Amino acid sequence: MPMYNPTQMCDNYMEAGVGKAKAPIWRLFVMGIAAGMIIALGATASSTAAHSLTDVGMVRLVTALVFPIGLCIVVILGTELFTGNVLMINPALEKKISWISIARNWAIVYFGNFVGSILVASLMVYFGQVGIGDGALAVYTAKVAAAKSSLPWANAFVLGIFCNLLVCIAIYVGGSAQDTAGKCIGSFLPIIAFVVAGFEHSVANMYYIPSGIFASMNPAYAQMIVDAGINTAVLNFPTFFLANLIPVTLGNIVGGAAVGLYMYYVHGTRAKKKLPK
Repeated sequence: MPMYNPTQMCDNYMEAGVGKAKAPIWRLFVMGIAAGMIIALGATASSTAAHSLTDVGMVRLVTALVFPIGLCIVVILGTELFTGNVLMINPALEKKISWISIARNWAIVYFGNFVGSILVASLMVYFGQVGIGDGALAVYTAKVAAAKSSLPWANAFVLGIFCNLLVCIAIYVGGSAQDTAGKCIGSFLPIIAFVVAGFEHSVANMYYIPSGIFASMNPAYAQMIVDAGINTAVLNFPTFFLANLIPVTLGNIVGGAAVGLYMYYVHGTRAKKKLPK
């Protein structure tokens, strides 16, 4: 199948961004919930696949091979994911949409992503899914959450930048294809890199950390988590918001914006100036 070149990819996202800016609130919110749930389910699957492994390299490799399934589904179904929507700066630079409309989209989609992720996290913990391995998955879930919540603020911010560099690259690479297989492969590969490297994704963390918090609060797993030596003092929502979600979100915005600026000024302006592609 033929593929779109970078200039065409940029033009296509320009048009998509205009549609995102004009979408009604209810539609953005519902599609945001859907994306949050899908990313959370990808995270659930990746944690389940890796929870019994002991080698750090193998854990990262296995999670990297499973987690991107979520983004592939998000791309194919056309749901609304905050980290990808950072690329809406492109049509704003072209003055096709306003910065206010971007803020509106981001706020609604971000909240929708949060609702979808939290919903999946609570259902997985309180209805037995993390009980796999006689609670070993619950312990692993809490361990991941505690590690993320213990990151220094600057580290979380920088890891968020590099994460969304790769996520937004995945959006564009997947968008180069005109068939389902190409879109999946294109979006899959950059996400493998970000997971293996241990970068921080705000929407994924809306599942990973709350699920760990819920697991530590669930009497079925609480003592197991304490006995495993996990720092439960950081497993609470104030720490989640202040120590991880805020810096990671800001980093995601910076990283995504960098990709958007590159695509706009290097490729998008070629079409505007009618330069050779």
